[in-house]
Amino acid sequence: MSARKYFGTDGVRGEVGQAPITPDFVLRLGYAAGQVLINHDSGHRPGVLIGKDTRISGYMLEAALQAGFAAAGVDVYLAGPLPTPGIAYLTRALRLQAGVVISASHNPYQDNGIKFFAEGGVKLDDALELEIEARIDTPMQVRPSAELGRAKRLTDAQGRYIEFCKSTFPNDRDLRGLKLVVDCANGATYHIAPKVFHELGADVIEIATQPNGFNINDHCGATHTKALQQAVLAHDADYGIALDGDGDRLMMVDRAGRLYDGDQLLYVMAKARKRAGQLEGGVVGTVMTNLAMEQALARQGIEFARAKVGDRYVLEQLLARGWQVGGESSGHLLCLDRHTTGDGIISSLQVLTALSVLDTDLAGVCRDWQPFPQTMINVRLQAGMDWQGASAAALAEAEAALAGCGRVVLRPSGTEPVVRVMVEAEDKTLAQHWAQVIAQAIDGQVR
Repeated sequence: MSARKYFGTDGVRGEVGQAPITPDFVLRLGYAAGQVLINHDSGHRPGVLIGKDTRISGYMLEAALQAGFAAAGVDVYLAGPLPTPGIAYLTRALRLQAGVVISASHNPYQDNGIKFFAEGGVKLDDALELEIEARIDTPMQVRPSAELGRAKRLTDAQGRYIEFCKSTFPNDRDLRGLKLVVDCANGATYHIAPKVFHELGADVIEIATQPNGFNINDHCGATHTKALQQAVLAHDADYGIALDGDGDRLMMVDRAGRLYDGDQLLYVMAKARKRAGQLEGGVVGTVMTNLAMEQALARQGIEFARAKVGDRYVLEQLLARGWQVGGESSGHLLCLDRHTTGDGIISSLQVLTALSVLDTDLAGVCRDWQPFPQTMINVRLQAGMDWQGASAAALAEAEAALAGCGRVVLRPSGTEPVVRVMVEAEDKTLAQHWAQVIAQAIDGQVR
């Protein structure tokens, strides 16, 4: 497969004003994607849905993307601020040929990005991304005026997505009697998530629901949970729900202020489905999923498989195996019997359903296992360095010493000249020791 020039594991992303997140590039990206859609849908005018989060740069990039699609002869439907999974759902519901989200997910407001969904609300496959890339740097040839695409703003996008989220919750259950603190990260769920939980019967205290273009993910949301933990304690709430800027990540907090990450929430869902006889196959995690969780799943008789880091790779494994449930410790959780992609709101509803099935709380379920301590060291690489060869002996020694009680993951960064050394062990001291040994073997010093 050809190397990607612009697309990363989740679309195109970067700092606004720096290549490739500039209006001229996004214009060409929209035009190139429009050409690809037309070639794959000959005889019909394709339609594409565009949504965004709450970053100030979203206005600029939305206009450029819309112009590119229209120049290629593609009709555009504008959803305005809407979570990434909401765009996936509406792309499928409206029978459109593609959906596009303008967002940099959990990153600060200075960043932004463009990610695509194909027809049916599924992630765009590698072949189509490469086809779009091949056209981006070619000159634009605008369609004749009679063939230009039209643009229409969807006025009911928010309401339709709210109803979809509610439809994934069991009809015979509700959230009456629960007090929830919901942290929307001043992002795309700010006008969605509180309504979903409220309309299902919960008493909702909302925080980080006042976006101003600059405060998305700013000390709030799934990557900064301190404010949520404090709010849960202050309001004597049952649970706290933290979403990220584009609404596809989830972290939860219990009434004692304890934080539960994606590994733990995935375990809760899997255990409940297993007990109810509703678990299709096993569970997919990633190479970063805690070993203690894998062992706990095994004790429940649940098969487990690891994918590369990235929810698209978790999705690939689920589809290949015919399984339904998977996710990452970062909070990307997938329930393919509920949605085609990771959805923080829907995942939280699945966790709350699971707790009802198990008739306990988060602490009660997660008492089954405690995460093994992990040590992560980033080692900066010099040009041409053979880090695999340099680390081979230390890696072998570490794996022999940790056999059965720990593991090692070496993972090069996709965005900077760094290799990440992660060692996990039942004993924290062992994890720290072997991480240092391997990191020092790579280039002699830890930076």
